[in-house]
Amino acid sequence: MRRGVDAMINHTRREFLNTTASGIGMAALGSMLTHDGLFSRATGAEQTVGPSAAVNPLAARPAHFEAKAKACIFIFMAGAPSHLDLFDPKPVLKERHGQPLPESMLKDVRFAFIKKDKALLQGSPFKFTKHGECGMELSELLPHLGGVSDELLLVRSLHTDQFNHHPGQLMMQCGRGTFGLPTMGSWLTYGLGSVSKNLPGYVVLTSGRGSSGGATLWQSGFLSSTYAGVLFRNRGEPVLNLANPQGIPVELQREGLDVLRHTNQQRYAEVHDPEIAARIASYELAYRMQTAAPELTDLSGESQATHEAYGLDRPEPKDLNGRGKQGDTYKSFARNCLLARRMVERGVRFVNIVYASWDHHSNIPKELPYNAGCVDRPIAALIRDLKARGLLDSTMVVWGSEFGRTPLGENRNGKREVGSGRDHHPYSFSMVMAGGGLKGGQVYGATDEIGWNAAENRVHVNDLHATMLHQFGLNHLKLTARYQGRDFRLTDVGGNVIPQWIA
Repeated sequence: MRRGVDAMINHTRREFLNTTASGIGMAALGSMLTHDGLFSRATGAEQTVGPSAAVNPLAARPAHFEAKAKACIFIFMAGAPSHLDLFDPKPVLKERHGQPLPESMLKDVRFAFIKKDKALLQGSPFKFTKHGECGMELSELLPHLGGVSDELLLVRSLHTDQFNHHPGQLMMQCGRGTFGLPTMGSWLTYGLGSVSKNLPGYVVLTSGRGSSGGATLWQSGFLSSTYAGVLFRNRGEPVLNLANPQGIPVELQREGLDVLRHTNQQRYAEVHDPEIAARIASYELAYRMQTAAPELTDLSGESQATHEAYGLDRPEPKDLNGRGKQGDTYKSFARNCLLARRMVERGVRFVNIVYASWDHHSNIPKELPYNAGCVDRPIAALIRDLKARGLLDSTMVVWGSEFGRTPLGENRNGKREVGSGRDHHPYSFSMVMAGGGLKGGQVYGATDEIGWNAAENRVHVNDLHATMLHQFGLNHLKLTARYQGRDFRLTDVGGNVIPQWIA
């Protein structure tokens, strides 16, 4: 009963203001609709509102201050790669290989699988080499990334609040390890809109087996569904059900959409529900995407040199296999990296490439080379390609995951021996970033001598998000959305911008 009364009051109040001739009535209407998210912040009350024109929720909006980044390609390595075998060389850990940790260090520590009373330290079997003028040390598994090391910001001191995959992935994508929250891509498109007219502002590409978090990693949460990520496919139609059924002419589809839009606009005029405006915008975007998406995913116009640089035609390794393999994974991941560049060129704001899985609880010496070999060449090619096209300064490329892996070998069978895998580790992990106004050729932060804790210049996930938003001209404290009586933000109740990262 109360819900119906509230609806009647809100309806009456809005209709009164909509028909009031005085300037204060229109100003109040504009204020209400801006709060509801129906006015573009760029145009405010100057934008025409009425039953004949629903406002585009993805219209480009101004940042809080001058931005250095315009787009982000977030390459999410779901499953947690071992920082100790890829990014963080630990000679002391190698020297202490097979030794136990002091009981005091393990007393209050939780593991997913390790039996800590019999756990032993495990050094990396891979060599590390210095690269570039900056002398950045990277694993032998990442030679191509080493070739662009002077463009990279390598952060070795991240830590998180979560130690299991799904909560950890939500933490990295949403700022908290709980369901129902908007992701990074949702927050960016909510805050800035999109400059692309024919493609979504937020696109998701996947390779490998699929992540623990699934579609929750590109949800819009309590924000309008307009801000959710749109999943593109590797084969066939770029987006499911995008093409017209056989025998349906374009003219008939346009007439049907016009009728549907008119019906939705009538309903919008009655109840002023922002989801109706989002629905109208989504239908119109889908119509435009029918031409834009196939052109985007047609790579035949790319040069042979580009195909070779990204490794689009690489065969699957015959002598390697692992958790990251699902079909032609090497080709699909390379294709996704090239598609990400093409999307950025066409105005897509946020591209999330999700590749799983790096959950190496065993067999690291044989399986980690498969995963690393899959991503090393295409990501390095993407960074070089963006730079050559003048896009790297305005495009932030991020390589990251939900947490790291333990310096201890996994021993879930309970035996006192060094295993061949590593368990989940939230206390320290590494990430790589490039472009978007970040300072390349530097290593930020450090872990202790065995890689257990982030010991120097510690970086929480919320600090990472605050700094990323800053590069887009957004104050993370002001980018908020009210839901259930609280102002939410990507950085929750924490987060600090890290000035040392900024060029």
